[in-house]
Amino acid sequence: MRYRRLGTSELEVSEIGLGSWLTIAEGDALEKTRAVTDAAFDAGITFFDTANIYGQGAAEEAWGQILSSRPRDSYVLATKVWGRMSDTDSGLSSAQIAKQIDASLTRLRTDYVDLYQAHRFDSAVPIEETLEAFAKVVEQGKARYLGFSEWTAEQIEAAIGIVGEGFFVSSQPQYSMLWQAPEAEVFPLTAAHGISQVVWSPLAQGILTGKYKPGQPAPEGSRFANEATSVTKDVNWSEAALEAVQRLAPIAEGLRITLPQLALAWVLRRREVASAIIGASRPEQVHGNAVASGVELNPDTIAAIDAALGDAPVTGPVLATAATAGITRRG
Repeated sequence: MRYRRLGTSELEVSEIGLGSWLTIAEGDALEKTRAVTDAAFDAGITFFDTANIYGQGAAEEAWGQILSSRPRDSYVLATKVWGRMSDTDSGLSSAQIAKQIDASLTRLRTDYVDLYQAHRFDSAVPIEETLEAFAKVVEQGKARYLGFSEWTAEQIEAAIGIVGEGFFVSSQPQYSMLWQAPEAEVFPLTAAHGISQVVWSPLAQGILTGKYKPGQPAPEGSRFANEATSVTKDVNWSEAALEAVQRLAPIAEGLRITLPQLALAWVLRRREVASAIIGASRPEQVHGNAVASGVELNPDTIAAIDAALGDAPVTGPVLATAATAGITRRG
């Protein structure tokens, strides 16, 4: 496993990180979660990413039980705030950030998180209020560093204009061979300000594993066969995407790696990316994906991948799931 510096912070994160959306959060037994987490440590993964909204706190609860048995300095722990936790609890107001960080720390059984992230932008709250509340979380020692997920270039620029460089160290966009939208604006903007990417859905919710075939229904038991776990199907699923993945298979075979390893290596080819966050329900998935760290793709391979993908990828500045445009300011 290789490691990369997270933005301007002192944190070193594993190139492959473990996430908990739609895996731990969907009610996996604690021992199953423990096995996956132990496999991550065995593979050299030290970056663990969750959110308060995952399973309405269930993911944080699970990792609170499991990670608290390990030395706190042996892993980098990240969580997020914004999602609806109740009819009255959501968003990025100062009151919500203060309330939710304490609730997250209680569930995670820790005094601090290494990275606290705005899960989305809250255009209903003045941006100044949100930034001041996040600053207070750091001042109180409840988070070491701050990040955001799926903010637009306009929102990022506005925040930096208020707090300056170094306030945020990470951006968490959706990014994969099939969703290349962040390359247009977010990557260059954040790189110019020392902000790294920790990307989610690098396997396009499993489509880049090759298990979904063109013209066929999703296999029984798979993510896209279950309405509860197929929330991004309208974003990732298309016949063009499924056909493109079939064209990628010979490239992976020629390199003697799996399709998931090829997809992860492609994401990690960008130096703006500090870590690619994977989901896993079985230890063997963790070990298989971890192999992608250190796989180098030469220019000929990159060109072959581009040709295989064709017009299937989403490009240009496109809003991701649950992202919103616009900014509210004081006054």
